[in-house]
Amino acid sequence: MKIIIATHNSDKRKELVPLLEPHGWEILTLNEFPQIGEIVEDGSSLEENALIKARTVNQITGLPTLADDTGLEVDALNGAPGIYAARYAGENCSYQDNVDKLLREMKGVKDIDRKARFRTVIAFVENSSEHTRDGFVDGVISKIPKGVGGFGYDPVFYVPDMNKTFAQMTTTEKAKISHRGKAVRNMVLFLSQLYANPQNSTTQKETA
Repeated sequence: MKIIIATHNSDKRKELVPLLEPHGWEILTLNEFPQIGEIVEDGSSLEENALIKARTVNQITGLPTLADDTGLEVDALNGAPGIYAARYAGENCSYQDNVDKLLREMKGVKDIDRKARFRTVIAFVENSSEHTRDGFVDGVISKIPKGVGGFGYDPVFYVPDMNKTFAQMTTTEKAKISHRGKAVRNMVLFLSQLYANPQNSTTQKETA
């Protein structure tokens, strides 16, 4: 079965594909569909944005589609940047721009008050069948970037249980504990059950 991941982001593809391919699905991305441009994510929640992307791609291609949206919630910033994490420093900003702005906003915040969490919602759409699953991980915003791996806010998202930032972890280490990894595994479990009973896949709408 072919499944599209609704993203042009190569970094996200590197994280998602290894989690999905072992289950026998042929994984495609928007790179195989150049006619599909950037999709406007104007929802008010991670769930809405993920579903917007998945619905759009499914409608255009007719293929089952997965899409995710991720937010970074920082306690000291009253939950910001939240759903705007990818464009925190403005439209067309770089990963570094976002990290720099976050560190500026966090300047002077004590260690005890630097708690944050990443949350990912992944949506699956196949015609009228819509489902979402999520995953989250708690951490701390470090005062300086550490590590060269990962992408986005990974150099400043420190996980106390691992004594590392995401950017200091190997891909395997990160996948085991990350918000996106958890969301994908939850969805894979669900899809494995769904396609074991394919008659259930055509009429359901579900959010979990």
